[in-house]
Amino acid sequence: MKVVAFNGSPHKEGNTYQAIKIVADELIKEGIETEIIHVGNKEIRGCIACGQCAKNKNERCAISDAVNEWIQMMKNADGIILGSPVHYSAIGGTMKSFLDRAFYVAGSNNGMLRHKIGASVVAVRRSGGLPTFEQLNNYILYSEMFMPTSNYWNVIHGTRPGEAVQDEEGVQIMRVLGKNMAWLMKVIEQGKGSIKPPEKEAKKFFNFIR
Repeated sequence: MKVVAFNGSPHKEGNTYQAIKIVADELIKEGIETEIIHVGNKEIRGCIACGQCAKNKNERCAISDAVNEWIQMMKNADGIILGSPVHYSAIGGTMKSFLDRAFYVAGSNNGMLRHKIGASVVAVRRSGGLPTFEQLNNYILYSEMFMPTSNYWNVIHGTRPGEAVQDEEGVQIMRVLGKNMAWLMKVIEQGKGSIKPPEKEAKKFFNFIR
């Protein structure tokens, strides 16, 4: 089994990375391969609402950049971790652009992330951690993914790179999340072939404007 984690911070090894790494270390202990992708320092354009991914059904965004490679990594992974710093009580801009495009492609191509495991983690200096955490979770919940939990919301605190590891409660939150994520992945893997998953329903769209 494999997990791919996306670091939405501009800093390659800042506090968002530290949060992801704590989770990843627990996964690795359980024999789950984990790869961390640095998204936050890339030039990623936002979705232009062209609809080509839904029209072409080729699992690709019409904008040609690293997002298409990352989409395939998500498709081939068993679990996905979304990590972001907090910018004005929200997801970092580059990470948001990536997520909007990647998850729209996934949803428009037969729900290709359905029933994968997804978890969100947030690194914050002081406030805005929970709004950002909820925003990340929206992508996971919309995609019919399964979400492991921890013993508190998945937010860790720190200002300068590396300070997050001094947040003892935050470190425990990430560690417990990693353990629970590994366990859930193994339970689902063991159930494949013996328990039939629910059939996928075609998405219904309803416009309130008549």
